[in-house]
Amino acid sequence: MSKCWMQTLACGVAALMSVAPAFAADTIKLGVAGAHSGELASYGQPSLNAAILVVDEFNARGGVLGRQVEILAQDDQCKAEIATNAATRLISDGVVAVMGHICSGPCKASLPLYTDAKLISMSPSATTPALTQSGQNPYFFRTIANDNDSAIVGARFIAEKLGASRVAILHDNSEYGRGYAEKAREELQSLGKAEVVLFEAVTPGATDYSSAVRKVRQAGAGVLMWGGYYPEASKILSNMHSLEIDIPMVGPDGLKDMGFVELAGQDAEGVYASGPTDTSSNPLSVRYAELHQKKFGTAPGAFFDNAVAATIALLSAVENAGDTSIDKLDEALRTHEVDTPIGRIKFNEQGDAIGVGMSIYQIQNGQYTEVFKGGN
Repeated sequence: MSKCWMQTLACGVAALMSVAPAFAADTIKLGVAGAHSGELASYGQPSLNAAILVVDEFNARGGVLGRQVEILAQDDQCKAEIATNAATRLISDGVVAVMGHICSGPCKASLPLYTDAKLISMSPSATTPALTQSGQNPYFFRTIANDNDSAIVGARFIAEKLGASRVAILHDNSEYGRGYAEKAREELQSLGKAEVVLFEAVTPGATDYSSAVRKVRQAGAGVLMWGGYYPEASKILSNMHSLEIDIPMVGPDGLKDMGFVELAGQDAEGVYASGPTDTSSNPLSVRYAELHQKKFGTAPGAFFDNAVAATIALLSAVENAGDTSIDKLDEALRTHEVDTPIGRIKFNEQGDAIGVGMSIYQIQNGQYTEVFKGGN
């Protein structure tokens, strides 16, 4: 984890510790679960910071239903085996809802526990389609478009803008990466403008991917699509550079994170990644970015606006429902629109936020620049 994120993590923990003693026993407890440490903390820490800022604002104006809101944070390191323990603790601690988890695998592992407990959870970043579309998780919501949207916009970008006729797809065989890769392959085949010449899984955590990269070259691919997270993507790019393979990489929102830019360095320049459509001009997005800078001393990170939106949606649902019963909270989330940094949203029958779009970004001079809008 970068020095910058270590400092932000320390600020977030300090903020939680500083407010906890002031809470009375009768509080509204909000669970916040995600990677608050480990190599994917740059995904999870912005969401924890988002929850802190939103809760601060709700509490400053009197709390929710006349009660102060208390954050109970659980670190799952984006690992499924830790996530189930985190979920169990949050349930036993009496949270009224959970903002999280951050990664799809931990979400999938924890959702049966939340379903049994009749507890609502909402992720700002877990994008596996089946989490909402399987019908097995009736109390799960999210404030981000799913991997189908991410893969579709990536495939459309390749076909319409890059014009590549031969595409190689590598993935990490995770719930997240494999799902993205399979949908991208399906969409490319449907568009009929590019041939998928290689489709292969690699082993997460390996030190070298030169064997897979050589297969990309042997297949004559003009573009590499990557399904997975950025630690592996950075190694693949390094191998491509060493083997002088100069083709674009297009990946999912797992690559749209400044931690990727820091880790991959110059190799990241020019990489394309999908991500939520830019809403940084939204007045609420501007205001919360300013609040983050003031409280934590840094600009917000990945999925921050989505996490602000999720926290606002959950606490507003409690206000609109008038109590914390599951049926009333569920109804409030689906029927009441709320203003958030990603727009005015409510949730459809499956639990996906209505009106959330997905775009393609390119890393230019170390920053993400939106280059292709996929629509809502």
